Amino acid sequence: MSDRTFTLDEAQSLLPVLESLLRTAISAKKLIDEVEAEMQALSHHIFLNGGTHIDVVPLARRKAERAKAEQRAKDALAEIDSIGVQVKDLDIGLLDFPCDVDGRIILLCWKLGEKSITHWHGTQEGFAGRKPIDERIARARKTN
Repeated sequence: MSDRTFTLDEAQSLLPVLESLLRTAISAKKLIDEVEAEMQALSHHIFLNGGTHIDVVPLARRKAERAKAEQRAKDALAEIDSIGVQVKDLDIGLLDFPCDVDGRIILLCWKLGEKSITHWHGTQEGFAGRKPIDERIARARKTN
């Protein structure tokens, strides 16, 4: 994990790129989950029937799709991480941006679908502890 911190303006400017990466990861995760459910259902069907004949070509194709989706998700999440942003919840698209405010690290908090970053929370608090950004946070500047 990176030690990078962001000002509110820097974090805001990254949202278009991060949103695209996040949507890629979410889409890939959705496909992974779908294929997983299909495999579970097939496995259950085979178990209940005491075995069965399977056309392995479509099965292999779906497994390959899953592997590609897994790589897309890993790549997108690695890119977000390399920027220094923390993915807190992929299912809802929740990101945190470390920010130095008066020598204290806080997390600017953004959720997919929000137009801008409007909330923050402490490093020991989660999404439920979000508070609106105030003037002190908006004014925070880079210290390094």
